[in-house]
Amino acid sequence: MILVDSALKRRQAEGRPVKVGLIGAGYMGQGIAKQIEAHMAGMQLVAISNRTANKAMKAYLDAGIASSKRVATVEQLNDAIRHAGYAVTDDPNLLCDSDAIDVLIEATGDVEFSANVAIRAIDNKKHLVLMNAELDATVGPLLKVYADRAGVIVSNADGDQPGVMMNLLRFVQGIGYRPVLAGNIKGLQDRYRTPETQKKFAEIHHITPKMATSFADGTKISMENAVVANATGFVVGKRGMYGPKCKHVNEAVNLFPAAIMLEKGLVDYVLGAEPGPGVFVIGYDEDHTRQLYMKYFKMGDGPFYVFYIPYHLPHLEAPLTAARAVLFNDAAIAPIGRPVCEVVTVAKRTLKQGQHLDGIGGFDCYGVIENANIAREENALPMGMSEGCILVKDIAKDETIHFSDVELPEGRLIDKLWREQEQYFGKR
Repeated sequence: MILVDSALKRRQAEGRPVKVGLIGAGYMGQGIAKQIEAHMAGMQLVAISNRTANKAMKAYLDAGIASSKRVATVEQLNDAIRHAGYAVTDDPNLLCDSDAIDVLIEATGDVEFSANVAIRAIDNKKHLVLMNAELDATVGPLLKVYADRAGVIVSNADGDQPGVMMNLLRFVQGIGYRPVLAGNIKGLQDRYRTPETQKKFAEIHHITPKMATSFADGTKISMENAVVANATGFVVGKRGMYGPKCKHVNEAVNLFPAAIMLEKGLVDYVLGAEPGPGVFVIGYDEDHTRQLYMKYFKMGDGPFYVFYIPYHLPHLEAPLTAARAVLFNDAAIAPIGRPVCEVVTVAKRTLKQGQHLDGIGGFDCYGVIENANIAREENALPMGMSEGCILVKDIAKDETIHFSDVELPEGRLIDKLWREQEQYFGKR
């Protein structure tokens, strides 16, 4: 942040703001729009695409922009930007194709839709910030390959837990400690929550019931921690992670197996701990002469130490990720190679042959993180690909669903990308 804010101030003084395009004007997109236009020097949100353009216009109005122009072609979009205007459209491809936009923030949360946006953006050599752990956990490693070839950054967003965890992990490394666990601080986990049980919570917080369900049933944290695993090489100690309960995150130092942390590194979480909802990293001190200092600073006896951040602020921090990509060619968090962890699909209730799965945050399934080598040995169906699949057999509650148990919908890009990813990285 120290470098980014100074660089943005220079861009502001030079009259060269970082030009951002936003895809998705839902709850999170609206917050991003207001953050950039009202509070971010050196950035301009020049275009918003949304399925209904009127909602994009409203996002601008709420952000203090009284006038925006509806456009239907790339030429119209570029012309609006050149004249310091603001453009809205229902066609995300226009933003991907425009050479007047520096970076895109994809904030829809839909896996198939986002996959199409990601490929189009990268093909057009556009930096891309994903507020979509579900897409990243499914085909993020391949998207990183594509982005490297195109010479652009693809990054999950700072402010969401994966980005905040990676920032903290880099800090821990920077002060000379070896990160051995990256984790979430989670308040609730109930595999069997549904859009019906989460309806009231969703209404209070202005999110969709399916999104609220994915938070509560463990799918979201599995997706987020798979993103972190793929960016660090850390594994899970068991399917679904350990997730021990504790009163304060500082207790985490004694709640995970030291041997696995030291050998491979872990992604995991603690349940019900203060201060939440935040993230933590366990760092290991390989220079024991510093332990006296850490004890003085009330960090514990060592050699394992808990570093934590007690909050995450997605819509406030996501624009900083866009700025990092443009100004420093730096990702908040991105895969380092082949998939390390995946999120497999598990039945939330008894399911019948012929049933169409309702996907992430639905009534039918929850997602569980697993080490990728095990998931592939079992031929497990990735949760990010589950929506719309047709069961070819009955599935018992809490049974893992495999590729052999379903027919995939025809013509989906996400399926093509996943197969290509498997072929590219080969056998584990």
